This record gives sequence, C-alpha cells and structure tokens, in this order.
Amino acid sequence: MLGTTALKRWLTAVALPIALIQAQNAAADASSVAAPAGTQEIRSLVATGVQVYSCEYDAAHHLEWKFKNPLASLYDAHGQLVVHHFAGPSWRADDGSEIKGQMLAQAPSQASSAIPWLLLKATSTGGDGLLSNVHYVRRVDTVGGAAPSEPCMKEHEAGDSPYFARYIFLR
Repeated sequence: MLGTTALKRWLTAVALPIALIQAQNAAADASSVAAPAGTQEIRSLVATGVQVYSCEYDAAHHLEWKFKNPLASLYDAHGQLVVHHFAGPSWRADDGSEIKGQMLAQAPSQASSAIPWLLLKATSTGGDGLLSNVHYVRRVDTVGGAAPSEPCMKEHEAGDSPYFARYIFLR
C-alpha cells in the first residue's frame, strides 16, 4: 500500500497526463453528458482503476471481450481516497454513503483507447454523507479502459484495462 507521500507523488504524476487529456478531449462532443439544468456540483474526484472484461461468445459464436464491471478508487484534490467504484455501477464513500447509477447518455472520448464519457442517474442511495444527496454522476476526461487489445482465447477468461477518469457528483 502506498504511503501518503508516495500517493501524493503518484497522483501528481497522474495529474499532468490527465490535464493533457482534458485539453485534448475539450473538442469531444460532451453536450450529451452535460449536467442537467439546475444541478449543482457536490464533488469532483479523480479515479484510477481498471475496467474488467470477460471473454464471451457473441451472437455469431465468436469469442470477444465483453465489459463486466469497473474497479476504481476515487481521490480528492489532496490525494485522499474518498470513494470506491464497483459493479452496479455503484459508488461507496468512506463515510458509508453509497449510490447505484443507471446510464442516461454517453459521448465518445477523443482517444480511441479511452472509454466513453457518461451521464448516469442515481437510482438508489444509502447512508448519510457525501453521496446521500447525489442525483447524477458524470464520468469525463477518460484515459484508457477500452477492452484489451489482444484477442481473448478462452470463454470466461478475465481481462482488465487500466483507466483514469474524473467523476463529478451532482445534486
């Protein structure tokens, strides 16, 4: 496990590439994942983790990677781990509050190897704290996360792809 100083150095090393990608992605059509009118930002967090894929047969009985779930840690501007992101999609804050979301819209990322930007609506909440008043989540400024580039060879084989993103929680 990284100590606080090492984590802050690591996040600083990550912040520059994310800033560059943000500038590159500024041209992306993000209007479809814009925050709904009247919403207010609660928190913006930087995520690092993996998108998990599973090797499954498609309709033509060919093996291909299928998205399974995210596994990510979300950090505040001070490098503090604040939220965990996992299947559902779900987010759980260290204060015990949690939400589950449903995708409303997506926009492609500028980078071909990056997962799309998303707008999600919170469909359920639990606990009191950071996430208890969240109504929407935006995933933007994505880097990486696309399905593994190597073909999958065995049914149910697991694969993952590292990614970075910014998650904006709104009420």
